[in-house]
Amino acid sequence: MIEVDSRGRRCPLPIIDLARRMPSVAVGAVVRVLADDPAAANDIPAWCRMKGQEYLGSPAPDVYEVRRLR
Repeated sequence: MIEVDSRGRRCPLPIIDLARRMPSVAVGAVVRVLADDPAAANDIPAWCRMKGQEYLGSPAPDVYEVRRLR
């Protein structure tokens, strides 16, 4: 699993960090985003819908998982 550590970074930086990492992620792989910005809880699922990626959920506080679909 690929991890993107965006703790301590405020909106929109966690989304920018995720977007920058995605081109290097294999299709089907899961990216775990660590983000303590409260906006990430809404921003990451919204980004996934807009970009056609799969939001897998938040298995723990400040942790968000995204599967690359394309």
